[in-house]
Amino acid sequence: MLHIVTKSHRQSTSLASCLRLAQDGHALLLIEDGVYAATAGGAASAGLAEALKRLKVYALKPDLEARGVAAALVDGVGAVDYAGFVDLVAEHANNQTWL
Repeated sequence: MLHIVTKSHRQSTSLASCLRLAQDGHALLLIEDGVYAATAGGAASAGLAEALKRLKVYALKPDLEARGVAAALVDGVGAVDYAGFVDLVAEHANNQTWL
């Protein structure tokens, strides 16, 4: 399953809910303001560091760049472009967007 989170962990509880319910081996894609959780400053407070041990985590590169945080991406999070986003959706039979 691919989980897609669009909101910052500081704006919403969407990421926390997703991380609580996601199962080992699932994938997580952070887009829009959700990419803030993939930065060095946000990963610890968002609980992402722990999630990296059991989930494949990605962040949308254009959203990282638009917010000026691409250089702060934490180790273990893969940056994907729009084609990579499409590949992730196609690769996973089930997708859940957390609003």
